[in-house]
Amino acid sequence: MRVSGDWITNPATQQVCAMLEKGGHQAFFVGGCVRNALIGAEVADIDICTDARPDRVIALAKAVGLKPVPTGIEHGTITVVAGGLPHEVTTFRRDVETDGRRAVVAFSDDILEDARRRDFTMNALYARADGTVVDPLGGGLRDLEARHVRFIEDPEQRIREDYLRILRFFRFYAWYGDPDEGLDREGLAAIAENTEGLEALSVERIGAEMRKLLTARDPAPAVAAMQASGVLTRILPGANARGLPVLVHHEGALGADPDPVRRLACLGDPHAADHLRLSNAQTRQLAHLREGLESTLTLPEIAYRHGEQMAVDVAMLRAITFETPLMLERAPLHHAAQAQFPIKGADLMPDLQGPALGAALKRLEQIWIDSGFTIGRDALLALL
Repeated sequence: MRVSGDWITNPATQQVCAMLEKGGHQAFFVGGCVRNALIGAEVADIDICTDARPDRVIALAKAVGLKPVPTGIEHGTITVVAGGLPHEVTTFRRDVETDGRRAVVAFSDDILEDARRRDFTMNALYARADGTVVDPLGGGLRDLEARHVRFIEDPEQRIREDYLRILRFFRFYAWYGDPDEGLDREGLAAIAENTEGLEALSVERIGAEMRKLLTARDPAPAVAAMQASGVLTRILPGANARGLPVLVHHEGALGADPDPVRRLACLGDPHAADHLRLSNAQTRQLAHLREGLESTLTLPEIAYRHGEQMAVDVAMLRAITFETPLMLERAPLHHAAQAQFPIKGADLMPDLQGPALGAALKRLEQIWIDSGFTIGRDALLALL
């Protein structure tokens, strides 16, 4: 079996592989690029593993005019820039010591040792420079074809090496698993016994993983399993997965792209921004969604203040929360999002200033909004 695609035939990428092989070393593509190529998904990042040590990779790259960047040299990773593209080149490794968050590694010459320290069988697939697939563990190809997300060897040991693998298990199921077959039972059982390990992880790592999970086309089955296993309560104590399948249905009906923040709002944890360390923009978005859900603001007013998509998102969340059909007219929302309040502060000066000016502007704006954005400037000024 071979993988193919522009990513692997790119002359720059082939140059990196040739650099290693001509230097007397092995070169294998590994992980996501191989997995995605095999299932026909987009290949975004190119990871290469080798028996060459980091200092040797640096020397070989410089000798052929490529740029080596020691982005993770303590873990054996050198980013080799070729043709403007980054290629992460990592020495084969084996774990020496783990504490549930990070690992102390030793370099290895054995691809089998490198494969056994990875998380899931579908991520332990390798490919030579010509695309020939190598499955050192013997089950990765089978599991990938079956869309079976399975820990390598002992699930409990894999989890205790890095507790973030609990969340990765659900994320990979959301992206690559077979919803008709359900989640791997041994993996779920091991997760349920080790949820307390999540407490040791940083909120940044948890947040990044959850955002990736919630960006999947349909994360609802994975999130429901997280709740059943006790994982969801550990990371989002106030969350409930019940409404997420309905939201995914509404998104599909409306042609809305997956939005992790919208889906977080549906889960309902009021402190999600802190629990997942959201960005400032994501925190504001979540706050607007919660405000829209909990207030009596009309959808057109929400569209005017925060954009048409925000009003659509609030409409979906309200329908789920109040268990009502989704009734949505897009034209009024589009009109409201484009509307511009015709009064400026200068129109009311110098008669009004300071707090009185602000109060008058706010009152006139609300009258204008309540009119469906139809009252003109002169009519509004006559109401003073």
